[in-house]
Amino acid sequence: MHARFYHPAEISAGQFIALSDANQHHAAQVLRLKKGDAVTLFNGQGGEFSAHIEQVSKSGTTVLVDAYRDIDRESPLFIELAQAICVNEKMDWIIQKAVELGVTHIQPVSTARSIVHLSGERASKRQQHWQRIVVSACEQCGRNYVPHVSPLMALPEWLSRKKADKSPHDLCLMLSPAATQSLHGIAKPSAAANLALVIGPEGGFTPEEEAAVLHTGFIPVRLGKRILRTESAALAAIAAIQTLWGDF
Repeated sequence: MHARFYHPAEISAGQFIALSDANQHHAAQVLRLKKGDAVTLFNGQGGEFSAHIEQVSKSGTTVLVDAYRDIDRESPLFIELAQAICVNEKMDWIIQKAVELGVTHIQPVSTARSIVHLSGERASKRQQHWQRIVVSACEQCGRNYVPHVSPLMALPEWLSRKKADKSPHDLCLMLSPAATQSLHGIAKPSAAANLALVIGPEGGFTPEEEAAVLHTGFIPVRLGKRILRTESAALAAIAAIQTLWGDF
């Protein structure tokens, strides 16, 4: 696969595009691309564009767009991951790998036992950081749609919105060590269904939080007989869901 660059603007064949500073550095300094080298551009609206390096200089890198390719690498499932925020490296890892596994939307949530506490400008900057990780993951894994990372939300507020928005077709799952059934015991969701997966923090949900999640209509499930860390739980569950009902 050729080097891929995200360009969040309209792209058309025959267009000359100057790469952003970050992409210019990656193309010229990291990948050592030269004039004539093939690259791929995508803008997150679906499909991708074949292109080639037209000019490389200290002032910037310019590519010439050759043609549009109608390529879709999305899973047939719409998966929303509601992940309790955790320490930076773990959260970054979860978001990066969740994108590679096909998650459609990421909702960070704060919980009673969350070790990390963010608000105001810090929360906004962290959201922007997570969105950049999503873009980088899409560049690496070949996705042409860019999942959205929503602003951080307290778990009760997210549950309230979820209860109001979800349709009868949707499938909402919560990983819980106390659950008695596995994913194999869940009926395959309909094609119209959206899937929501909520994952607790390092110390797990409090009993009150777990009760609130269940009251919202989430089904408790477990993955095997072992307790998974928060950075393992989401990724293992998404992989299992894609294997059972998606495109794995």
